[in-house]
Amino acid sequence: MYQQWTDLLFLHWEMSPDLLARTLPPGLSLDTFEGKAYLGVVPFFMKNVRPRFLPAVGSLSNFLEMNLRTYVYDEHGRPGVWFYSLDANQGLAVKIARKLFHLPYQHSRMEARKSEDGWVEYSTRREWTRVRSHFLYRGRGAPRNAIPGTLEFFLAERYLLFTEIKGQIWSGQVHHSPYPLQTAEVEIWDDNLLLLSGFHPADREPEFAHYSAGVKVKIYSIRSVG
Repeated sequence: MYQQWTDLLFLHWEMSPDLLARTLPPGLSLDTFEGKAYLGVVPFFMKNVRPRFLPAVGSLSNFLEMNLRTYVYDEHGRPGVWFYSLDANQGLAVKIARKLFHLPYQHSRMEARKSEDGWVEYSTRREWTRVRSHFLYRGRGAPRNAIPGTLEFFLAERYLLFTEIKGQIWSGQVHHSPYPLQTAEVEIWDDNLLLLSGFHPADREPEFAHYSAGVKVKIYSIRSVG
């Protein structure tokens, strides 16, 4: 599949490694940076989503998504992302992603707009809950690529996703150019998505906040890790 991910906000909280490790399925290990583990909330815009050889189609190809994630590696030592949830406001996309990629997508009511001066206002409420999330953010400073070996690179440049199917770990590869990263100026944020996935709210500002204007992405089918 082909996609564009735009106007991404990366919010990261340092979390207990023991806590996060207990949430992972057998076959995956928690990936840490200098002994520290992180939980990330990432709201963004999905644009021009389409299968190979087919054109993008209106609202089916353009919608909002927000995920809650941590960082892991598999039995072969390959680093990637483990998703606790992925919220989207396109019901058909949620059903397709659940079926094809076996990822924990949730249908949510979501709204977002970007002002002329670059501020993104982004809000979401998962169906059947009263829990809302609200963000107001923009990029600040010149875009840069993360340097390998740094924490920025550890948090942003991940090209494998992992999922569990009937007790077995599967992986899916993504390909895109390195993110053009900026420091995120965040006026409004919350950590309510942590609560929906069974974590205690962090009750503190995220340790790291990054913004990216976006990348063009190729998505490949999932395969068994074994």
